[in-house]
Amino acid sequence: MATNFQFWADVVVFLHAAFVFFVLFGGLAVLRWRRLAWFHIPAALWGTAIETGGWTCPLTYLENYFRRLGGGTGYGGTFIERYLVPIVYPPGLTRQTQILFALAALLLNLAIYARIWSRGRKIRIRR
Repeated sequence: MATNFQFWADVVVFLHAAFVFFVLFGGLAVLRWRRLAWFHIPAALWGTAIETGGWTCPLTYLENYFRRLGGGTGYGGTFIERYLVPIVYPPGLTRQTQILFALAALLLNLAIYARIWSRGRKIRIRR
């Protein structure tokens, strides 16, 4: 039974990582599939709010819940701190650097959406 809970905790980790990836790079997918913007914009805003606000994503709580039910222990901090910081971010990450990374991701996505918007306007004007 405990193994099932560990499995579900791992599923949550996978989904959480996929969500973070979508927040960061979903704007590029929107260049190809425009309707995906209806999902990416709220996801990007949520991800930016969580990161800049210093909050913990509910998926982190869900993962910890499953880990504890499976006989393991949860962890303190956020998903980003637990899984991504050791891989992606440099040692000694400060709060200011974390905010800069979140804002850089937001600005990248805003640039992509500005390009999409300007393309749409040019197409309509030519018709």
